[in-house]
Amino acid sequence: MPFLKIGTAVLLLFTLLLPFSTQVQANQSLSVSARSAILIDGHSGRVLFGKDEHEKRRIASITKIMTAVLAIESGKMKDTVRVSKRATQAEGSSIYLKEGQKVSLEDLTYGLMLRSGNDAAVAIAEHVGGSLEGFIFMMNQKASELGMENTNFQNPHGLDDHKDHYSSAYDMAILTKYAMEHPQYQKIAGTTFYKAKTIEGYWKNKNKLLTGLYSYSTGGKTGYTKLAKRTLVSTAAKNGTDLIAVTINAPDDWDDHISMFEYAFTHYKTYVLAEKGRLDSLKGTFYEKKAFIKRDVDYLLNEEEKKQVKIETEMLTPEKKWKKNAEVIPDVVGQMTFLLEDRVIEQVPIFYENQRQSMPQKTFREMFQSVFQTSIGGSSWSI
Repeated sequence: MPFLKIGTAVLLLFTLLLPFSTQVQANQSLSVSARSAILIDGHSGRVLFGKDEHEKRRIASITKIMTAVLAIESGKMKDTVRVSKRATQAEGSSIYLKEGQKVSLEDLTYGLMLRSGNDAAVAIAEHVGGSLEGFIFMMNQKASELGMENTNFQNPHGLDDHKDHYSSAYDMAILTKYAMEHPQYQKIAGTTFYKAKTIEGYWKNKNKLLTGLYSYSTGGKTGYTKLAKRTLVSTAAKNGTDLIAVTINAPDDWDDHISMFEYAFTHYKTYVLAEKGRLDSLKGTFYEKKAFIKRDVDYLLNEEEKKQVKIETEMLTPEKKWKKNAEVIPDVVGQMTFLLEDRVIEQVPIFYENQRQSMPQKTFREMFQSVFQTSIGGSSWSI
């Protein structure tokens, strides 16, 4: 069925009520101590800064992000895990598990993320994967699914016991973006103190950004081995913008992450490109009052880029039989494509309201914002 291109328009929604920070002109340069580093938008995955971000490197305990993700996705967080001798023999940082001890998988995952327990990592792996080897297979399978092309896991903790255990700053960033889509991971990674329920333990998170060094920190994972040096993954949020930073082999990792976050918060804002709900711009067409999108579309942009965003809207050419029988109108009747410098940055389907597809309702706050936009003359779009 042919698509009819309705038009192209610039969509910029700026209001005093929307939660965006004020744009401030600052030094455009950004340098970090890390051998590899990356900063991405936690929503779109857009790379805002990179330094040897695809280089394969040892990653130490940020490996445990994958271990935590698989623990959570197993659906076994309430399971009781019997600690093996192998787990208690793990070297390095520990939550001091004892052979035969019975601990919930949830407690082990908190111990893994907050205290970087290598013993917890092995215990999790054996329970979730059936064996340590089985779990490592799961880790690499998930990495492949996520497109982590420069990653190979050989253990669940990141110790230097295999020469071919590695990843890249970019791969760890996209893993963290995926992890942050899990509310339970967000909660665990963002916890400053945790009291274990099934063993003795009151743990403080090793992530100093989270525990007081950076007020916008929302979580992350620290790491260190003699070969990998200092590694760090961290997340931050401010005024509707979510960021993910990764550094590998970074002598000044805390400062590196703060510098990257402040750079992004200073130079970028998250703009709403299209609001969920009815597309009023289709007034006067067959789709009037019936076409809608299911979610808001937003994107992180700097001051110059916001002027370059374009939207192309394509709709199915209506058929004569649709007027007589609405039942035969497809659920998806069009597509909105968002472009920046002629690059596609987002695409969303346009739906037709019927018994199968309900138009999303806006909250009172969202409706109030829309009214406020109109009252102050906020720019909108038409096609």
